[in-house]
Amino acid sequence: MVRVAEQTRRIWRRAASLGWPIAVQQFFNTLMRTVDIFVTGLFSPAAIAAVGIADLYAQFPLRVGLSFGTGAIALSSQDTGRGATVSRNRVISQALVLGFLCGIPLVVVGYLFSRPLIGVLGANAEVVRTGGRYLFIIFAAAPMRIVGLVGIRSLQGTGDTQTPMVLNSAASVLNILLTLTLGLGLWIAPALGIVGVGIATFTSRTAEAISVVGVLAYARNDISLVWSRDATIARQLIAVSLPNFAEGMSTSLARFPFNAILLAFGTAPNAAYHVGRRIYQQLAAPFSRALTTVTSIIVGQTLGEGKPTRARREARAILSLSLVVLGAVAAILFVGARRLVSLFEQDPEVVGYAVSFTRVFAVSVVFMAVFYPLSGALRGAGDTRTPFYARFLGSTVFLLGVSFALSIVAGYQVVGAYVGLGLSFACWAGVVAAGFVRGNWADTAAAMIEERSAVDGS
Repeated sequence: MVRVAEQTRRIWRRAASLGWPIAVQQFFNTLMRTVDIFVTGLFSPAAIAAVGIADLYAQFPLRVGLSFGTGAIALSSQDTGRGATVSRNRVISQALVLGFLCGIPLVVVGYLFSRPLIGVLGANAEVVRTGGRYLFIIFAAAPMRIVGLVGIRSLQGTGDTQTPMVLNSAASVLNILLTLTLGLGLWIAPALGIVGVGIATFTSRTAEAISVVGVLAYARNDISLVWSRDATIARQLIAVSLPNFAEGMSTSLARFPFNAILLAFGTAPNAAYHVGRRIYQQLAAPFSRALTTVTSIIVGQTLGEGKPTRARREARAILSLSLVVLGAVAAILFVGARRLVSLFEQDPEVVGYAVSFTRVFAVSVVFMAVFYPLSGALRGAGDTRTPFYARFLGSTVFLLGVSFALSIVAGYQVVGAYVGLGLSFACWAGVVAAGFVRGNWADTAAAMIEERSAVDGS
């Protein structure tokens, strides 16, 4: 028992050492979006709804970047664990190129269809006009957004979490400063409103991509960008990335009809959902995303060393840490919901709904404490299918199915949405926990490593 406790403390210390830079990075990244909502909240509830709906479409470049980033972090962490530097550099380089190419079509979509994409959800004319302008600018930044995400996660896969923290946090701070300056017209800048918020995002994400590529190409370490057409690496990247993309998009796409359900009861519930979600993201995301990334790094590197039993033990130890940390966050969210909401919105109707949404998210954080570390362990091994199944079922059956049945069919209105939202998170946690306990994810990692070893001779 004493030995187990000491091993757990050792893993907690390693997780904390790797995780605090990621938590800081995610804090600033989430704060950037929180400031966006705060600034637009100074305009009107319609402005909040416009940015919130446009950000649903902004999930497309985000999900592409995260999916290739997940592939990069899985393969690069495994190669780091087995000391295969050449293969790792090829993985990072090919992930960057594939990600950039996938971002180009999104620029075209943004140019041609920004306003129709906002209007298709049934938003009013003011939301369509302002949201369309914002979405066009966000889609224009898609290739750079994806490159930045892939580069950041590639560095994390090697065990370097401090450099990504500096680069991403600097970009987020730049975004915040530009949002305040251009959105509100501070100092000598014109007050551009939502357009200014979009320009801030475009500028900061472009700066982030350039800085990340610069570090990868010219930093004095053993990482280097190389021209690679290795079919094995490309196939494995795509095989790991595609289910992760489908996982993220199953959630993102489900939010479109979920927003439409809320809009059926007016702009106030929809704006309240985005406020509650932003509060949840600001407080929980820095920890949850740090935990999932740290678990991917540690499990991936340990599997690369050929120690699957130790990888399982490490994942369980990080799960216990997650329950402690996110349990505390859940309590803060639930108890402080009204005070937190008042920081964003004063409209009584919006505040009432937003407090309820925030408390639903607070309860859901407990389920997220299970989902994030265990899904991170699976992804570190290259198993991205199980997290996809979890999110797909949660999003389709509960977020949409239960919400629609209770809200529209049974007539419980927004209360039905609260129930569907909470049950979707419970589903995520249950499916991933079953996959971790019963799945063959360690064998998946071993097979991928053996295939790359046969190519690079390591």
